Amino acid sequence: MAKRRRKKRFNIKYFFEDVADFFLRRKSLVIILSILVVLFLAGVIALKYISDNYTVTNVYVTGNSHYSNEEIMAMVMDGQFGHNSVYLSLKYRDKSIEDVPFIQKMSVEILSPDTIRINVYEKAIAGYIQYLGRYMYFDRDGIVVESSLESSDDVPLVLGLSFDHVIIHEKLPVENENIFAEILDITKLLSKYDLHAEKIFFDSEYDVYLYFGGVEVSLGTRDYIDEKIIQLQYILPSLEGKNGILEMKDYDEDTTNITFEEKTR
Repeated sequence: MAKRRRKKRFNIKYFFEDVADFFLRRKSLVIILSILVVLFLAGVIALKYISDNYTVTNVYVTGNSHYSNEEIMAMVMDGQFGHNSVYLSLKYRDKSIEDVPFIQKMSVEILSPDTIRINVYEKAIAGYIQYLGRYMYFDRDGIVVESSLESSDDVPLVLGLSFDHVIIHEKLPVENENIFAEILDITKLLSKYDLHAEKIFFDSEYDVYLYFGGVEVSLGTRDYIDEKIIQLQYILPSLEGKNGILEMKDYDEDTTNITFEEKTR
């Protein structure tokens, strides 16, 4: 007849010794779990604090010319955390922008918990051309940087350039590549003296013509271009509302010959 196995009596002393031994053998695991719990709780508290105290109520926008402040704010401050200054500063830390025409990158600075500054870095546009029903914008090196259905009031439409194709992000295939530096010089000078030409035209000899409303300005070659545009800022206000040709191609340091031939409608 088999002997009946005795039940092992519970001993409180041995129980606590076993528990202590269990935790001692797993001490590293307990420490790691404790650290993770502390970090988790600290993260929850930090997120709650940031959520409650870093809500944007004031916004400054700098560097934008193609888009209004409201349009830039709508682009940046979207989504669930679009009004949290910490989130925006991390999301837009010199962030390259690929899906917005004319903008190269944007960044967000926290000025105070409820105030941010959005810095917009636009692509350097020298002018634009028309091609196959679109406006192709190019930079100072003649590289086509944007294609748009919208024309611009900030840079001029450039006419008179000859090319047989246009490829985005490649240089315009013109015969005289020095023309791009000349276009940039002209647009910089116009901007310096707060003049806004709608169009720049180059004839077959690369003589320059500017268009301001109904006034065509014949500048001739780029010789004395600075002096010509300096004079232009004083002349154009008196020609507002008129139509005709302002002849400045013979202007130089010795002969300040400027004539205006008004056209009758």
